[in-house]
Amino acid sequence: MPRQFDGSRVRAVRRGKDLLQQELAEMVGVSAPTVARWESGQDFPKGEKLPLIAAALGESLDVLFPHDGPPDLQLLRCDAGLSVAQAAAIIGASRVPVNNAESGRRRLSDAYVLPLAQAYKVSKEELLAAQDCSFGLRPEGSRDKQASAPRTVGEKINYLLQHGYVGQEAPSDEEIARLVNEHAGVAAVTADDIAALRTGATTEASDVLRAGLAQALQVDAALFQDDAEVNPAAREFLEALRFLGSIHRGQILGLAARGNSAGLSAEMMAHINELVGELKHKLPGVQDGE
Repeated sequence: MPRQFDGSRVRAVRRGKDLLQQELAEMVGVSAPTVARWESGQDFPKGEKLPLIAAALGESLDVLFPHDGPPDLQLLRCDAGLSVAQAAAIIGASRVPVNNAESGRRRLSDAYVLPLAQAYKVSKEELLAAQDCSFGLRPEGSRDKQASAPRTVGEKINYLLQHGYVGQEAPSDEEIARLVNEHAGVAAVTADDIAALRTGATTEASDVLRAGLAQALQVDAALFQDDAEVNPAAREFLEALRFLGSIHRGQILGLAARGNSAGLSAEMMAHINELVGELKHKLPGVQDGE
């Protein structure tokens, strides 16, 4: 999966570092208007630009631009700061082999594996595992890692924004702050406060804020309790969101036919399979009867 990019989060971190848009632009090699479009959500940087942005802001790539699950080939390339053309040049080929492997159409020739692994600064085994992910195959043990519930308040906000708005536009930090303040009846937080939570710049959240977040994101307040206190029903809800996100991306078709290996309850499985039936015909590239 690609990394998550949130322009408002970048803006909050940039401001916290006392950097101007022009200064960040110069460090990343783009124009100031480009940075402005990124931060306003009008445009998004190419994946290979994310390491430069994180480095310029002095933040961890994984913290500033998180991603779900094990890396695929595209993520390895982008994390190495390489474009498709640059990766192709490394193996002395056209862009076709790189594009085909990243899109899961045709695997890399053996002669390309080691040069790309070295360029991406990973082992040959790690690159081959990433290639498996690009072809929809998950490494053993990754399911349990993916199934772990978000722990901090910020992680839960990010998770809900990513998976809880299938077919809808997720609320911005400004909108979340407004809804939290309306629920609290006072100016409890700002958009920058929400961004700070989501970037991990702060982990402190008052009971008023937690209750407001639950109201703003339309979930049970238990989801924003400390990790040890999240009840089984709340965890099951998070699992449902994860599956709904997978359905939207076309990764789950006919879940019942493959069995339940994720540990969901029979009731939740029934709900998910009902949704699969409703949404299956809407997925791109899926024909009736498949």
